[in-house]
Amino acid sequence: MNRRETIKKIAASAFLAGATAVFSACSPGRPQFRGIDITGADYAKDFRLTDFDGRPRTLADFRGKVVALFFGYTQCPDVCPTTMAELAQVKQKLGADGDRLQVLFVSVDPERDTPEVLKAYMGGFDPGFLGLYAGSPEQLATLARDFKVYYKKVEGKTPESYTVDHTAACYVYDPQGRLRLYSRYGTPVDALAEDVRLLLGGA
Repeated sequence: MNRRETIKKIAASAFLAGATAVFSACSPGRPQFRGIDITGADYAKDFRLTDFDGRPRTLADFRGKVVALFFGYTQCPDVCPTTMAELAQVKQKLGADGDRLQVLFVSVDPERDTPEVLKAYMGGFDPGFLGLYAGSPEQLATLARDFKVYYKKVEGKTPESYTVDHTAACYVYDPQGRLRLYSRYGTPVDALAEDVRLLLGGA
């Protein structure tokens, strides 16, 4: 299976996981988001991770901001840097409200993504973006199950050159810390920026 097919399968499985919430989002009077509305989903409600400065973090730390949470790894050749670059563009498009968007990058590569590596990587996109990591592989696996996120190590030509197949999308939370949107890889920057504006406005 090639990378493109893998990413499509990952996105499709995550879409089906939130299908019930998506259908309910079609009710009259609900905000017309461009992303997939999963308001009311009973998963991905919180986390306990550590940021690259060694501080413990939970979703409550970011109340008052829209949070875009993405699972990835720093040596990803395509999806991760593209997504981070696009989220940096979203923040810029928000203008004065840009500081009310918090991007969180959760590493699925504990072997290579040290705090130092995560800090340097995130700083390359925006100084306000945070890299987070789990305390152990077991904690990461539990978190991934709770968030319905897929990741799998794919061996390379050398032990150090492996890649990681992973879910390619963001979970988006409103300023009250409620899970609201599933933003698939490839969502236009303008569309995601508009969704963030709606959430910041109380949608």
